[in-house]
Amino acid sequence: MIHRIHELVWGPWLLILFLGIGITYTIKTGFFQIRKLPFWWMQTIGSIKEEDDEKVGVTKFQTACTALAATIGTGNIVGVATALTAGGPGAIFWMWVSAFIGMMTGYAETMLGIRYRYRDHNGAWVCGPMVYIERGLKKPILGMVYSFLCIMVSLGMGSMVQSNSIAETMEYSFGIPPASMGVLLTGVVFLVILGGISRIAFVSERLIPISAGIYMLFSMVVIMSCFDKIPYIFQCIFKDAFQPISIFSGTAGYGISRSLQYGISRGVFSNEAGLGSMAVLHGAAEDTTPEQQGMWAMFEVFFDTILICTMTALVILCMTEGDAAGSGYDGAALTAYSFSKRLGPLGQYIVSGAMLIFAFATIIAWYYLGRQAAAYLAESLKKRNILYILQRILRGKIYTILYLGAVFLGCLAKLETVWEFSDIWNGLMALPNIIALIFLMKEVRVPK
Repeated sequence: MIHRIHELVWGPWLLILFLGIGITYTIKTGFFQIRKLPFWWMQTIGSIKEEDDEKVGVTKFQTACTALAATIGTGNIVGVATALTAGGPGAIFWMWVSAFIGMMTGYAETMLGIRYRYRDHNGAWVCGPMVYIERGLKKPILGMVYSFLCIMVSLGMGSMVQSNSIAETMEYSFGIPPASMGVLLTGVVFLVILGGISRIAFVSERLIPISAGIYMLFSMVVIMSCFDKIPYIFQCIFKDAFQPISIFSGTAGYGISRSLQYGISRGVFSNEAGLGSMAVLHGAAEDTTPEQQGMWAMFEVFFDTILICTMTALVILCMTEGDAAGSGYDGAALTAYSFSKRLGPLGQYIVSGAMLIFAFATIIAWYYLGRQAAAYLAESLKKRNILYILQRILRGKIYTILYLGAVFLGCLAKLETVWEFSDIWNGLMALPNIIALIFLMKEVRVPK
């Protein structure tokens, strides 16, 4: 049943929406991601030293690290592997496409988020698609729907998928029982989220740059060790990406290749462009502008998918001779197998360590996302004086308990069920956001 719903949600219509909105913004801004590459690069990574000298509250770099924490997760290791086994090497090409056009989608949603954000009665920023849907699009009910879907995604992709991958990897690598890993992981997550966005940003700032750097370094070691295979691997990628389409049944009568389906869906899962999550996280930044935060969002999509996902894909394809599906492995086990084939036991530890840190960082970042959505939904229900019990649940500590429960249960669940469940909510969450991006397009501007 879940599989059928997944196929329906991630059918041609949703892929067309994701591609369409990204292509439209890319054309509207005159291919800003290419045309102004040196400019937005200097406005993001190039501005870190200057920012260190003028720290005020949660910095732009900290919000970027927190946003990267939410995006750099199991999608970069497990998601790429499952895309290759289910969609073939051509799926990576479509991940590149989704990332390239997704850079402008991420820019648009983050810019709109900062433009419409406001402070609540406690002085904290309220930001995200639910805000620009309510205040820009003038559709408060749709904003409430988005908030609900964001909560569901936080309990799926944000927590269960990540903890499931951690538990699977730790059991495979070190023999740690999933239940024991669940207790340990849930406890550590609780200690971090107890400190709110400041502690989440602090931890993300220290985990993400170092762990991502180490993972990329060893990926390059493996890739360079089989440099002679690279031309053949790229030939496989481009050839498979444009294989004749396989027709899916249904009244719509559309056809779509599996490489396209898995490439786009796993690309969105990894970089989150189109979901609106980056807009929520960037809302915590102080002393910034909508355009600058939008450029940080562009960088995050680039770093997550164009760099890290590509490196994972090349390692797997090089070590499996372009046939990931024929390796007999899938998910994290496939990535660990590929690294270990060249680096020996060290490869398995690298993947296990990267999986643990990436997924943990995603869990703590998505707690903040879900908590913001829950607070917004509770306030919206209060204004309408409806569903009092739900208001209490969203406002109190019950959401935190639900989130920690999802982290624990994710360690015990089956991999395929958890991923498909999460993919369904991802697709549904994107719909209200894409609708807003379509109708608020005139308000999106890029620096000249």
